[in-house]
Amino acid sequence: MQKLIREFSRLPSLGEKSATRLAYYLVNNHRELALSLATALRDAAEHVKLCKQCYYLSEDDLCVICRNPGRDSSILCVVEKPADLMAIERVGEYRGLYHVLHGLWAPLRGQGPESMKLAELVARVKTGAVREVIVATGSTVEGDATALYVARLLGEMGVKSSRLAQGMPKGGELEYADEVTLSRAFSGRTVLG
Repeated sequence: MQKLIREFSRLPSLGEKSATRLAYYLVNNHRELALSLATALRDAAEHVKLCKQCYYLSEDDLCVICRNPGRDSSILCVVEKPADLMAIERVGEYRGLYHVLHGLWAPLRGQGPESMKLAELVARVKTGAVREVIVATGSTVEGDATALYVARLLGEMGVKSSRLAQGMPKGGELEYADEVTLSRAFSGRTVLG
């Protein structure tokens, strides 16, 4: 049990207490779930790799999105991690392709352009098939820095880049919004009617 708890504790966002609860839950109440989970983990570890084109997760050389002929290959959406791509896909409105950076530019943590899939993005854009890149990094200091860096690189190559709109969330109340969110909401406002 200690080994199981220790392994669960190594996962992000799981402390020792949560790891202990998970371990006891699986072993005491749900042995079938524990075995199914073990099989799924082993299969994922053995078969899932990065797509050779966009660096999303795939069992094949190209992921299901890159293989889809119905996607617009002239537009790339650049995201930090696979979970960001999945969030955009859940909305169901974006029909272009993706590029997963697997990191952000964070010099204070020793993460520069070489620590992400930036050279691969530049190589994709240089093929000439891409006419627009949408930078969809988070609105953190690192996300903003990465977006500016990518935009500058692409601008030098003559490729149009844009950033996802930022501001007030749907259902958000003004009194609870921070200054940065309000500032971005004002600068990104849209015309009504």
